[in-house]
Amino acid sequence: MPEVTAAMVKELRDATGAGMMDCKRALIEADGDLTRATELLREKGLASAAKRAGRSANQGLIDAYVHFNNTVGSLVEVNCETDFVANTDEFRQLVKDLALHVASPSAPRWVARDDVPTSVLEGEQKIAEAQARESGKPDHVVPKIVEGKIEAFLKDNVLLDQPFVKDDSKTIQQYLDEVSAKTGEKVQVKRFARFKLGEEAE
Repeated sequence: MPEVTAAMVKELRDATGAGMMDCKRALIEADGDLTRATELLREKGLASAAKRAGRSANQGLIDAYVHFNNTVGSLVEVNCETDFVANTDEFRQLVKDLALHVASPSAPRWVARDDVPTSVLEGEQKIAEAQARESGKPDHVVPKIVEGKIEAFLKDNVLLDQPFVKDDSKTIQQYLDEVSAKTGEKVQVKRFARFKLGEEAE
């Protein structure tokens, strides 16, 4: 079976707008054949997300979640294109689930990777590099280790990359893609806030 490379995943993702893991799975299933992988994504209703990517999503809902002991809470704004979709059961459930997820121990700090400040990433890179060198790793493997640590940091802190708290077989982005495929509209998380008793705001 041909190796599925990051470049192939990116190419399929750019062409279809489907989520990264969905693209990878489709490529594996299609033995690396891009055309077949695109067909597989279309069959699952995931490829049409690209057509929706450029649309404006300024309708939606804001929801809140407060933990039973009133020590953790969250607010989340999720957007779609029409108030019709905003009032569907799928969309309402999505917003409720995201408010729960944000308040959970997953504790995301940013919505998307692009939101992570460069200074934070540079700081994490320096720490990862220092740790790798201190543990005696040879120079040629240090960049790979740093890359892996940064990837892990992003998955831990970026909402869209996190495994969904109610079903860790999919990420938040995949959950959004599923609702987007069902409703036929662009669906995106605009912003969120997480509150923990006694915790200082960033």
